[in-house]
Amino acid sequence: MATTIQKSARDEGELKGAQAVDRALTLLSMVGRHAERGVGLTDLVVQSGSNKPTVRRLLLALMRAGLIEQDETTRRYYLGEEAYVLGTLSSRRFGLLQMAQDGLRRISRRTEDSSFLSVRRDTFSLCLYREEGTWPVRTHALQAGFEHPLGIGAGSLAMLAALPDREIDQILAANAEIIADKYPMIAKDQLRDGVEQTRANGYSLNPGLILANSWGVGVAIRNPDGSIAGALSIAAIDSRMRPERQPELAAILREEVGRIETRIGEMMASRSPSRPEPDQRRQARRATS
Repeated sequence: MATTIQKSARDEGELKGAQAVDRALTLLSMVGRHAERGVGLTDLVVQSGSNKPTVRRLLLALMRAGLIEQDETTRRYYLGEEAYVLGTLSSRRFGLLQMAQDGLRRISRRTEDSSFLSVRRDTFSLCLYREEGTWPVRTHALQAGFEHPLGIGAGSLAMLAALPDREIDQILAANAEIIADKYPMIAKDQLRDGVEQTRANGYSLNPGLILANSWGVGVAIRNPDGSIAGALSIAAIDSRMRPERQPELAAILREEVGRIETRIGEMMASRSPSRPEPDQRRQARRATS
C-alpha cells in the first residue's frame, strides 16, 4: 500500500514538473515573439493565462538559465544570450535565414525599400528578419519578431495563398476571432479575394490594410515537395507602391526566391540517403531471393 502511494506521489510530481516545463517554454516562446520590443510581465500573464506569481517564478528560472533577461530600466523581458547561442547552433540545420540574408540585402539595395523574411508558425506568420532600405521615408509596420495571422500582411498572404483550399478554410476559421478583434478593418472576404489575386498575379499585395500608408508585396518560398518554407516581401510607403512598380518589385522577389529554393533543394538532396541505381537494386534483390 505504501509503495502504491509513493508511486502515485512520484507520478504526480513528475506530471507537475512536466507542466512547469511546458509553461516555461511557452513563456520563452512568447518573449521571443516580441523580439526587440520586449514584453512586460502583465502582458505575459494575460497571454499565458497563468497567475502572476507563477509567471514570475518561471521567468526567474528562465533568467537563471540565461534564456531571457530583464531590462533594469523598463522591466521588460527579452531573449537572453543563451537563447541566441541555441538559435545560432540550430541555424546550421534550419538555415532558411542564413540562405535568405544575402538575397534580402540585394533586394533592399536594388529597391531602396525594406525587405523581410517570414515563416509560418501554425496559423500565424512570424517575421524572422528585416533588412532596412535606404529610402529616407520608411514604414515600420513589420519588424523582426512580429506575428500576424496568416493572410495579414504581404508575406503572410503569399504563404496563405500557396496552401491548399481546404487548409486555407481551416486557418481562416481558426483565426476568425483574433482577426475580428485585432484587425476589424479586414473582412473575411478580403482575405479570400487576396488569395485569388495572389494566385492570379503570382505575388501578394497588401494595399495598406494594416497601416494606411504601408504597402507591401510578397512571394512564397517553397520546399522541393511544394510545402511552404516561408516568404520574402518588400514594404514601402504607398507612394512607392504604384501599380506600375508592383510587378517590378515582385520580379525582384521571385528572382531571390528562386535562388533560395535552389539552395533548399540542394540541401535536401545532400541529406537524403542516396538510392541505389536500378542495376544495383536488381542485384540486391537477387542476392536476397
